[in-house]
Amino acid sequence: MSQENQSVCKKFPPYLRIAIAFLLGFLAMAQPSHCEEATEDSEWIQLFNGKDLEGWTPKIKGYELGDNFGNTFRVEDGVIKVSYDEYEEFDETFGHLFYAEEFSNYILRIEYRFVGDQAPGGPGWAFRNSGVMLHGQPPETMGVDQNFPVSIEAQFLGGKGEDEGERTTANLCTPGTNVVMKGELFKPHCVNSTSKTYHGDQWVTVELEVHGNGVIHHIIDGEVVIEYEKSQLDERDKDAKKLIKDGNLMLEKGTISLQSESHPIEFRKVEIKLLEE
Repeated sequence: MSQENQSVCKKFPPYLRIAIAFLLGFLAMAQPSHCEEATEDSEWIQLFNGKDLEGWTPKIKGYELGDNFGNTFRVEDGVIKVSYDEYEEFDETFGHLFYAEEFSNYILRIEYRFVGDQAPGGPGWAFRNSGVMLHGQPPETMGVDQNFPVSIEAQFLGGKGEDEGERTTANLCTPGTNVVMKGELFKPHCVNSTSKTYHGDQWVTVELEVHGNGVIHHIIDGEVVIEYEKSQLDERDKDAKKLIKDGNLMLEKGTISLQSESHPIEFRKVEIKLLEE
């Protein structure tokens, strides 16, 4: 109890002092703790500072690590933009923007939206198609002409129009990897989530809850839209084979990277909350 409250209580008989002290203590406990809220908010680490690409390095197919061919990845108006206005032809020039650190147990929150038209020469399947790679290989281990890092991909898709069918987002793709889903080893390259379709240029928020080699959840609007576990290297893949050490296939950590797959996309938030596991 503060000195101010103590002085107030001394003006009353002993039995009232006890009652007042109890009431003041109860009210103090009932008040919302702004300190606790601030602590919760501060747990989120901003991987994108809103100003530049500090901490991020591009790796674009056909070019050395760090060569941002065509100014593909840039920061304008406070967002990371993936753009192709300096490309004559896309020609399978797939790119990835890698964050400097590796992570194992975390929640990754990303806000993205598709904009504009697909780059000339972009493959049909890449229309309004991008994503974020989890548990990825270090970019310096990638071949110059390697299409995608060996990783787990949370695939982002945008709708083709209000009346043109469903295209779920926060799907799963597995370049050079496999996962266990519903108790069985899952080997197909991609599988759809249960999300709704997001048309137009609206912002979409996706959370990826990653527990090392355990369960990974893809979450939209508070709902888990797909889950799997035991992310692992695929022995059938030539790029993954180079990463296998002592026969261990399991992936417990790795890089995070944002994709460039021929359709312009913007990322206005990339933040992470580390989990204690």
